[in-house]
Amino acid sequence: MMRKIGAACALLAALSMAALAQTPPATTNYPGSKPVRLIVPFPPGGGTDILSRLLAQKLSEKNQWTVIIDNRPGAGGTIGISEAVRAQPTGYDIVMGQKDNLVLGYYLYSGLPWNPEKDLTPVAHVAYAPLLIATAADGRFKTLDDVIAAAKAAPGQITYGTPGLGTGLHINGVMFEKAAGIALNHVPYKGSSPALLDTVSGHVDLLMSTVPSAMAQIKAGKLRPLAVTSAQRSSSLPDVPTVAELGLQNFDNSTWFGLFGPKHLPESIALELNTQVNQLLADPSIQQAILAQGAEPKAMSMTDFDVFFRKDFKDAKATVEALGAKIQ
Repeated sequence: MMRKIGAACALLAALSMAALAQTPPATTNYPGSKPVRLIVPFPPGGGTDILSRLLAQKLSEKNQWTVIIDNRPGAGGTIGISEAVRAQPTGYDIVMGQKDNLVLGYYLYSGLPWNPEKDLTPVAHVAYAPLLIATAADGRFKTLDDVIAAAKAAPGQITYGTPGLGTGLHINGVMFEKAAGIALNHVPYKGSSPALLDTVSGHVDLLMSTVPSAMAQIKAGKLRPLAVTSAQRSSSLPDVPTVAELGLQNFDNSTWFGLFGPKHLPESIALELNTQVNQLLADPSIQQAILAQGAEPKAMSMTDFDVFFRKDFKDAKATVEALGAKIQ
């Protein structure tokens, strides 16, 4: 009997050692005193930047980390992603990716030197946000029907601004044109802020925006939201109808935000980041802060975020091909 017990103990010890060998090492010393760079692939002031700065501030307050924002705008957000892909997989360089640059951008831009499925590590989903069609508060359009009627009367004359070629908001504009049977004139900018300012000042007729990017100007009474392009109304703008409610059926387009690291990022570091972000997203005060910006907080495990990202990446190929969009 003693021999059997001894053998069983030896077996349990061996299994425990094997399990420990497969368990990621503890990361209680991460990031230590070293700063973490959070790359933002868009200029200051836009929805991605606002959300990134909120996350960086809360991570610093909660854990005494030093999180530095590094804005790397351009080419629909793909320049910032390229910077993250080139970084060393140490956990000290992460990026706030989103549907625009990671999912749509890959299929829109020719010759990108990276593939997001192969060259990045999904770490933590942060939030999603409805997209918005808006105009200046003192502009001539009061409803989306006004826009459609004017565009049909003068094809190609109504202008709309976006943060740039190949962004999800550019795709949003193309989808709106096709769904409404109209032709608009796309005016790409280098980021959300200049597009927003030109819309408010009347230099362009319409704005394609995320709700977070536009929220401050809506609250200030300078921007009139005409419709959101998600399947449901935004909880931040409950009085603004969806495009489907206004007659454009099967129109559902929104964006999401999430943290990514370079490929080969150690699982222990990725899990630590995921845990810390999810703990923040469970805090009612932080949830309210994100909602106040027009985004919807949503935590995911690393596994769930990976599955979500890969499905969206696969689905986006068909969307882009159906629209016939391509940027050389």
